[in-house]
Amino acid sequence: MTPSTPNSTTAGNGIMSWTRLISDMRLGLEDIHDERRGSRSDFQRDYDRLVFSSPFRRLQNKTQVFPLPGSIFVHNRLTHSVEVACVGRSLANDIAARLRLRHPEIAMDTFDAMGEIVAAGCLAHDLGNPPFGHSGEKAIATFFSEGAGTDLRDELSPQQWNDLVNFEGNANSLRVLTHRFRGRRPGGFAMTYSTLASIVKYPYDSSLAAGKGKFGFFTSERDCFAHIADHLGILRLPAPDGALRFARHPLVYIVEAADDICYEIMDLEDAHKLKILSTDTVTELLLNFFHGDRRQQIISHKVLVDDPNEKIAYLRSCVIGALVNCCCDAFLDNEDAILRGAFAGSLITAADTVETRAYKACSDLSWQRIYCAPDVVDIELAGNKIVTFLLEKLIHAVRNPSLNYSRLLLSKVPRQYEIDAPGLFEKIQAVLDHVSAMTDVYALDLYRKLNGMSLPAV
Repeated sequence: MTPSTPNSTTAGNGIMSWTRLISDMRLGLEDIHDERRGSRSDFQRDYDRLVFSSPFRRLQNKTQVFPLPGSIFVHNRLTHSVEVACVGRSLANDIAARLRLRHPEIAMDTFDAMGEIVAAGCLAHDLGNPPFGHSGEKAIATFFSEGAGTDLRDELSPQQWNDLVNFEGNANSLRVLTHRFRGRRPGGFAMTYSTLASIVKYPYDSSLAAGKGKFGFFTSERDCFAHIADHLGILRLPAPDGALRFARHPLVYIVEAADDICYEIMDLEDAHKLKILSTDTVTELLLNFFHGDRRQQIISHKVLVDDPNEKIAYLRSCVIGALVNCCCDAFLDNEDAILRGAFAGSLITAADTVETRAYKACSDLSWQRIYCAPDVVDIELAGNKIVTFLLEKLIHAVRNPSLNYSRLLLSKVPRQYEIDAPGLFEKIQAVLDHVSAMTDVYALDLYRKLNGMSLPAV
């Protein structure tokens, strides 16, 4: 898939090359020629490898936004990731079809791979997220910036400290996929370079997080990502001395757009099912994506007079289709800026259109009515308490492993996490690897057991 000579648009000219950006080189297996026969491409193998992995399966018990379901089904991280992969594949295929016409000089299979890479990237984009949704991320970061973890600052380098106080699920996803945990082969999941690059939304180190908690790779994965980026011809961007900053891989914009589309529109549908938002409110929000004949066509559809949940589901499908078309146009309109590393913002906000204005209205209402809903806040409060408690106990244990309580607690940590690493930062990372891999239910169960609130059945 990676040709020996790139097309005329090369990174050397300050612009990235599609023929370098699409590469089936596998991390950790660079010197191995795979002659397996079959109909699957290497990027399809990435997708399948993720589906059958333990970190992906654990997403079924990790909060997306709302508490995990009782009698009413709402999205969890796994269902969200599958839906993002479906939307991402469609969006990437639509873009690829138009790029083939625009660039007839580039081999067709270069663009054929885009849908497969994006689908795999979408499946992988949340693998590093801790339990309890984004509140879990915040709990980890604030443990070090505001909680008991502040005492560790003087024992760590500035870069290591930045990694901890800005803990980011996106950076942790790259670590999950690439780190050689104990017992795992070199290269982690041995994913293709293009799939790995497609999930790094913030391709710079934590020294550039600027208090926003957004960055793409921990100190431990810095060299790994730099190697991948340089191989793919991803542009290095100006950064302060010692910092590392790259342009985004173009496919990141597609993965991000699919994620943005799904979480915003599906959160509205979930809020409707949970009766946080009324049918009339959600209907009007979703109809705002359309105007003229198309709006009247949707309004007149027979589904709109039937079951309220079916009404919202139909409108949701129409809106997703409209946003896919909008983002496809935005990518093609900004291809040159994207390849030059000069495109700012997201595909959804790239132009002032009916769709982008309707999307902003949905986002504004979500912050006003959904993300501050009592059940959502309750999950954030509980998650913060649980994650903070587990970090406090586990970090104390790895620092004092000879204590009786520490030995008992550490015996419960899976062997793949290097809690006996020689350095303090590596020990802390092992704790974070363990905690961030937990499901909501496991974290809650462990919290109860450590507090003496739950005992094994006898």
